[in-house]
Amino acid sequence: MSSVRPLAGLKVLDLAWVVAGPMIGRVLADAGATVIRIESSQRIETARIMGPFPNGDFDPQRSASYENCNAGKLGMTLDLSSSEGRDVALDLARWADVLVESFAPGQMAKWGLGYDVLSESNPRLIMVSTSLMGQSGPLSKLAGFGNVGAALSGYKSLVGFPDGELIGPFGPYTDYVGPRYATAALLAALAERDRTGDGAWLDISQVEAGIQFLGAEFADYFASGRVAVATGNRVDDMAPHGVFPAAGEDRWVAIAVRSDAEWSRLAAMIQGEALDERYRTLQGRKADEDALEALVSRWTLDQEAQPIEDRLQAERIPAHVVADTHDMMNDPQLAHLGHFVRLPHPLGGDSIIEASRFQLSDTRVEPTLAAPSFGRDIDHVLGDILGYSEERIASLRATDVLK
Repeated sequence: MSSVRPLAGLKVLDLAWVVAGPMIGRVLADAGATVIRIESSQRIETARIMGPFPNGDFDPQRSASYENCNAGKLGMTLDLSSSEGRDVALDLARWADVLVESFAPGQMAKWGLGYDVLSESNPRLIMVSTSLMGQSGPLSKLAGFGNVGAALSGYKSLVGFPDGELIGPFGPYTDYVGPRYATAALLAALAERDRTGDGAWLDISQVEAGIQFLGAEFADYFASGRVAVATGNRVDDMAPHGVFPAAGEDRWVAIAVRSDAEWSRLAAMIQGEALDERYRTLQGRKADEDALEALVSRWTLDQEAQPIEDRLQAERIPAHVVADTHDMMNDPQLAHLGHFVRLPHPLGGDSIIEASRFQLSDTRVEPTLAAPSFGRDIDHVLGDILGYSEERIASLRATDVLK
């Protein structure tokens, strides 16, 4: 495998915050790009206060959420509300191949950092703007996080039990969908720039990205008029398909039976009522799913979750422990895949983050540097990359621009 990473030499200015924007820069950094992350220690960004924190002790410089989204990046603090800070940002934009930002639509232009201004001095610049509803249109000014994006995309009405409260997917769902589409669009824009020499401004709407994951539901609506509704854990073509209680406090195991043959093997384990003729076919199992799930629950309730997973997987029946943090850190498959990575933390100890979401056959894609503490790389960025004199850097420090 080559030691050269696929995006080595790409220069990225990351002005994004929280999750949806920074995850774009994280992917680029994993692939070898030089990514400079700009933030403020005076207006601390949300991911730094989200946690979780080591030992539960609040510390904005040790937030796992921030570290996971910003590993591999160089970091500096900069006051973009000041003219001096914006001058530094302009210099960085001239240096960059790519700029990623996730401010409210119009904020970059208010600072004099809109794409029309930046592209005048750097026509090859590709700027990625990611926001809830996109940069234009009647709802573009609507502010919010990924939980709002999940609601507007249609997920809230799909997650919950049929006759119960709609709970929606856990967390800010579109924060994790949007970056995937944004990264694909960015790579396409880089390929186009290689061909034409022209930069581009990419407008990524988290809501539109989220809707793409519901393509089947939208297609069904336009074909049949059916509106998708919450169905708990059930699906049309499998039964049982759900999460079942196991022995211990708040322990569960997910089980999915895809065929009559799989049910026959599961029924042989459960015995008793599970061997009833009415359950032999999918149609029969779907006819009284409440009763079906109740008998499976009675079987799982007095067993520990991990042995259930092991037994069912041995019989080629999809099953998995509903994993808590302890389960994930001790999962042999995640360990085999190298899913969790330890990197030296700039303030001491280790930072534990997730590995890159994908691997390539011939080149490495991996985080090699922990996320920055406040202002960790100011001297390197301003001095070595931008070529500022020591006197200019000292002047910027003295006026609090670099906080």
